[in-house]
Amino acid sequence: MSWPQLGLFQPGGAPGLARLLPWLLLAVQGLAQADCPCGKPELCRPIRHRPDFEVFVFDVGQKTWKSYDWSQITTVAVFGKYDSELMCYAHSKGARVVLKGDVSLKDIVDPTFRASWIAQKVKLAKTQYMDGINIDIEQEVNYSSPEYDALTALVKETTDSFHREIEGSQVTFDVAWSPRCIDRRCYNYTGIADACDFLFVMSYDEQSQVWSECIAAANAPYNQTLTGYDDYIKMGIDPKKLVMGIPWYGYDYTCLNLSEDHVCTIAKVPFRGAPCSDAAGRQVPYKVMMKQINSSISGSQWDNEQQAPYYNYKDHTGRFHQVWYDNPRSITVKAAYIQHHGLRGIGMWNANCLDYSGDAEAKRQTEEMWKVLEPKLRHR
Repeated sequence: MSWPQLGLFQPGGAPGLARLLPWLLLAVQGLAQADCPCGKPELCRPIRHRPDFEVFVFDVGQKTWKSYDWSQITTVAVFGKYDSELMCYAHSKGARVVLKGDVSLKDIVDPTFRASWIAQKVKLAKTQYMDGINIDIEQEVNYSSPEYDALTALVKETTDSFHREIEGSQVTFDVAWSPRCIDRRCYNYTGIADACDFLFVMSYDEQSQVWSECIAAANAPYNQTLTGYDDYIKMGIDPKKLVMGIPWYGYDYTCLNLSEDHVCTIAKVPFRGAPCSDAAGRQVPYKVMMKQINSSISGSQWDNEQQAPYYNYKDHTGRFHQVWYDNPRSITVKAAYIQHHGLRGIGMWNANCLDYSGDAEAKRQTEEMWKVLEPKLRHR
């Protein structure tokens, strides 16, 4: 078939651009969708909708995502192996799927390296039909160092590039529970918040630096957690730029001594200048703790000051342990802050920590943990 037969030329030989451009556009779109792994090609298009309330989910792999509460999820950050089936399903539910972004701060001082790193991430996101990137850099930075400004520049340049190249894309940055140089992370928090779509506040691992007595304590104690948000807001960061991160895991500490009033003395394991830290314990997912709690020597206990649950158990060698964790009760009291202060939303590390086996008791526990994300928090 000739070009004139297609009606792409007008009398006099001038191309009929009004007819030609839509045809070319469809051809290009067809090529772009040719490798789409989804049953429906439209599921490979980027998500453009901006929800009023963000429920930000970290996924670390396997297939447990099939049991997540998709009625709530707005973003999935893929920190495990890429799964095209997950991408297709998330898009069918209107949820974004974003890359993990991590890079050495020493390298990003070089603007050429930054540009190359960003270009690689944009290309990867396009290839995998993803909707943005979650930058997870938890390295030390001093105020006076070249890395201080380079990190802010990286976030801004990444955001500008993704927004330009992928319509509707989202760029987020993970920050510590407080802006007060936690673990020597002295970042330009206001600059980074301005440079991206929002911050995911990792309100957990709050015992990473223990300056007081070396005893087991809550992973995310109530007052300490909320003081962190107060501090971010006092810096001038818009609450709509903050998503509250909660832990779906806890810490198991071996007690050097366990007193009658449940004070568990732990080994001194220094961390970034502090005499002791949660490195004296080990992280345990919610599903493991829920199986262990019934056989513990204390059952679930509640600490009124920290507004958090814990339990004690004895291992096979006769040593006492204390386990601190978060449950629907402790999460609910902290999450009330979201509505009262107008935060962007809520999320967790990580969604794989729950028991999706289908066992009746596990199902109830899992549903309760998902349910506390949706509370009366959502602004409709």
